[in-house]
Amino acid sequence: MQLGRNLLTALEDASSRAGFLIRDRDAKFTAAFDALPIDAGLTVVTTGIRIPRLNSIMEHRIQTCRRELLDRTSIWNQPHLLHSLREFETHYNEHRPHRALKQAAPLRPPPEPIDVPAQIRHLEIRRRNRHGGTPQEYQHAA
Repeated sequence: MQLGRNLLTALEDASSRAGFLIRDRDAKFTAAFDALPIDAGLTVVTTGIRIPRLNSIMEHRIQTCRRELLDRTSIWNQPHLLHSLREFETHYNEHRPHRALKQAAPLRPPPEPIDVPAQIRHLEIRRRNRHGGTPQEYQHAA
């Protein structure tokens, strides 16, 4: 399996720490397909039975990253790409509002509601650029 050795070499050249290949249970993935990553030193993990939303959730996450970061950023090399993706992951999980979480970030508690009209009129907002301005974060000044 020359192709498996090429995959292993490519992973080593990229300093990849990948250890698993996650795939669904589609019949198009045969034993010959699984042999390639196994030859490259990866463990093939199949998704659970009847989990149709898993692919759509991951596709949504990838599309969000592409739309909000990669389509707006010139990537120069692999270290720059990895740095950009780490910055975006931090922004996505610690700051970016999510509709499903009532505009809170996944790793942050929901903000306290401001229900006093005088406070609303005198809000100070600070902007912080992340990764050269894409994306930007806004916070209430203390």
